[in-house]
Amino acid sequence: MKAKLNRYSKIIEHLFFSHFAEGMREVVFEREEFEQVAAKLGIKLPKNLGDIVYSFRYRIALPESIREKAPKGDAWIIRPAGRGRYCFALIKERVITPNALMAETKVPDCTPGIVAKYLLNDEQALLAKVRYNRLIDIFSGVTCYSLQNHLRTYLSDIGQIETDEIYVGVDKRGAHYVFPLQAKGGSDKLSIVQIEQDIALCKAKYPSLICRAVGVQFIEKDLIALFEFEEGEKGVNVSAERHYRLVAADQVTEEDLEVYSHRVIYA
Repeated sequence: MKAKLNRYSKIIEHLFFSHFAEGMREVVFEREEFEQVAAKLGIKLPKNLGDIVYSFRYRIALPESIREKAPKGDAWIIRPAGRGRYCFALIKERVITPNALMAETKVPDCTPGIVAKYLLNDEQALLAKVRYNRLIDIFSGVTCYSLQNHLRTYLSDIGQIETDEIYVGVDKRGAHYVFPLQAKGGSDKLSIVQIEQDIALCKAKYPSLICRAVGVQFIEKDLIALFEFEEGEKGVNVSAERHYRLVAADQVTEEDLEVYSHRVIYA
């Protein structure tokens, strides 16, 4: 794994500096350049070229030599820029991580035992636990239904994108919602870029629905953080965060319920 990431770092670093000039805030490159750079550096490419970009978008930091070219308070990210094109872009430095001071809420775990037994990976486990425990409903206050898993589509200004799951919902007024969901397990991190893409997806494919973009992440095996995002003048921001701990039904005590009954929900 370390050797693979070192190869990826050399490729992405060479790509960046072959286009970068001081003062630039966007650096565009083509997917096909991976092969040219790898041949020049004598590096064996992975079968899936997309794994290079995916690694730096969601798993690991860009090489320090690239990060150093960001002004103080900014950070480089990689965005899709159309079919077969990507763009290094500067944004205000923001990291999506669970707030360690956030109170937990216990939820009786309704994940079917046979499903829990055969879950294959962290992301699949996370999506299943969110779905079977209706955490999107609880978090949003809207009655929700899973519409599609791993939706892949093409947006003209962005290129191909994938959303982990799409929920649709209805509230007591009868208003309809769409909840694009990004899920991260293990060491993967939620990405502002993915949230931006989810919002763009909803505008293009579900223009009449109210879009509420959501991210979910394991904190521990049965402790799940949910985030809601909104677009503002400074880009995408977190508008709400909750932490839900899945427990056996008898572990939700009278004392817990007393605490929950007096909570004031601000968002």
